Amino acid sequence: MRRPVLFALWLAAPPAFVASACGSSDGGAPSSAADAAVVDERQRLDAPFHPDASCLVTIDEPPIVAALHVAVGTPVHYQSNPPSSGPHYPYWAAFQSFATPVDPRYWVHDLEHGAIVLLYKCDAADGCPGVVAGLRGVADALPDDPLCNKAAGVRVRVVLTPDPDLDVPVAASAWGWTYKAACLDVPTLTSFALEHYAQGGENLCVNGIQQF
Repeated sequence: MRRPVLFALWLAAPPAFVASACGSSDGGAPSSAADAAVVDERQRLDAPFHPDASCLVTIDEPPIVAALHVAVGTPVHYQSNPPSSGPHYPYWAAFQSFATPVDPRYWVHDLEHGAIVLLYKCDAADGCPGVVAGLRGVADALPDDPLCNKAAGVRVRVVLTPDPDLDVPVAASAWGWTYKAACLDVPTLTSFALEHYAQGGENLCVNGIQQF
């Protein structure tokens, strides 16, 4: 399994840490053991380091679990939160935005079809409209999918749904990949969606269920 990718926020770090992480005056060589650890961590990341991320972002590649169909109502334990593969219902969610949580046993099937699932956890009474708008913007940034039918109202394979079981405010899943963030960071989330779109085991765009 590939090492998780971490996008760290430096601007929010304590001043002492920021100062030490910027290197020394001798051409950038580490000035302390802490500096050396920071440089070493950056060298071990399996994707470019993003110091401009507005919060901590983690991208991971959990082991892929077989895409078995199970009857509706069958309990499924997923190995990651959010899920990125595994057993799921024979039916999948429509490629749209949902106001109420969609059971992951539906949208994991969307992942198998190459979709990106955008997720958020909101405890605010207003439903976090700013976050939802930002996530819709991420979906809008994806280019038109030639396998989808715009005339039928489907432009891209994206599901947007609240998820009360998340342990972070914002997350996303693609087949075999997860994205988790402490805030809505549009640039990194958009990059994730662009990189992992249309990579499921069944690459097709047929709309799913709109009501559950």
